[in-house]
Amino acid sequence: MRPLVIAFDVNETLLDLRVLDDVFLDALGDAALRPQWFAQMLQVAFVGAITDRYVDFSTAQASALRMVADRAGVALSEDASARVAAAMRELPAHDDVAGAVARLREAGLRLVTLTNSPLDVVSAQLRHAGLDASFEAVLSADEVRALKPRREAYELVARRSQVALGEVMLVAAHSWDVAGALAAGCRAAFVARPSMPLNPLGEQPEIVAPDLERVADAILA
Repeated sequence: MRPLVIAFDVNETLLDLRVLDDVFLDALGDAALRPQWFAQMLQVAFVGAITDRYVDFSTAQASALRMVADRAGVALSEDASARVAAAMRELPAHDDVAGAVARLREAGLRLVTLTNSPLDVVSAQLRHAGLDASFEAVLSADEVRALKPRREAYELVARRSQVALGEVMLVAAHSWDVAGALAAGCRAAFVARPSMPLNPLGEQPEIVAPDLERVADAILA
């Protein structure tokens, strides 16, 4: 049975962070620090979630940048954090996104986004990527001050969409996000983008595919 509402993660699922490599090369001298920064940012945010001390995603990004620079022994310029934050608002969509999203909408499915980024950031991101008209709602876990993978974020989708949690399917390229959705009672599809492994532990998503086009194929089958 098809889900009633599909909730898309945004960063790395819909949008391509690889364009930040040039910013990290210029600001920190090493483009390879970009994925380290994103992982460190998640750790900072998750520690806040686990200890019930809320840390918004933008603050986590800035803190992680400092930590990665300190680890690499790099002196950050005064505007480095602002440059990364500005670049995050101007990410392009992955090549497979527009077509897959359009097919799902044409099939009558309700599409929303669910991100840990604040609403002003994700709204700017979707406008820049040309996706702002593709979704009936743009939702941020920041609204409930409980970042994914806490269940409050997924409950926000069900509540705003006025459906049961089991009628929501999360689509994400992060195994931790999929795990959070499943634990909350949602369905899930995993986008196995390069270097994005699926956690073999615990409940598994019903759809695993290498790109959004094939995720859409499976949803519409």
